[in-house]
Amino acid sequence: MASSKGSASTVSFADRPPARYVVGIDLGTTNSAVCYVDTDEADWRVRTFAVPQMVAPGQIESRDTLPSFHYELSAEERAGSLRLPWEAEFCGWVVGVYARDQGALTPGRLIASAKSWLSHSGVDRTAALLPWHGSADVDRLSPVEAGSRYLAHMRRAWDAAFSDAPLCEQDVVLTLPASFD
Repeated sequence: MASSKGSASTVSFADRPPARYVVGIDLGTTNSAVCYVDTDEADWRVRTFAVPQMVAPGQIESRDTLPSFHYELSAEERAGSLRLPWEAEFCGWVVGVYARDQGALTPGRLIASAKSWLSHSGVDRTAALLPWHGSADVDRLSPVEAGSRYLAHMRRAWDAAFSDAPLCEQDVVLTLPASFD
C-alpha cells in the first residue's frame, strides 16, 4: 500500500481493477523471453509472446526469444531501414537477433552479457563501461542501461501487440538471477 504524507487518499493494489494479463519476463544473459496468461479465459494457459524484432535491414520477425544483445549502429547503418514499427524516432541502436548477428561481424559495437555485468560485484553497475572493448566512436552504456533497453524493447513490442492492455497495466513478474548480490 502506498500513500503520501499530507494526502487525503491512499492507493492500494486492491483499489485497481484486476489485470487482464499476468506476464512473466525472463531477462536472460543470452536470451530474454516473455510469457503470459490471459485471465479473461476460462481455462488459463501459459503462452509465449513472440517478440517482434529486427532480423535484417527492413525485416522484422516475431521470435520466441529476444537475444540479449545490444548493437550500436554505424553512421552508414543509420542511413538504412533499421527502424521498428513502434518507434516514432530513429534511436541509433538495435537489440535482439540483428544486434547479435551484426555484432558478430562488428564486435566493437556489440554489448553482450550485460546481465552478467549487473551481478559483477567488482564494477559500478551504473558506470558507462560497455561495450567492454568497444570502438572509439561507440557510445558507452552502463549494464543497467543496456538491460533497461532490452526491457524497453519488450514493453514497446507488447504495447504494440496489445494496445488495449499496455504492459504497465498488467501484473508483471520479472525474474532475478541467483548471481545477484
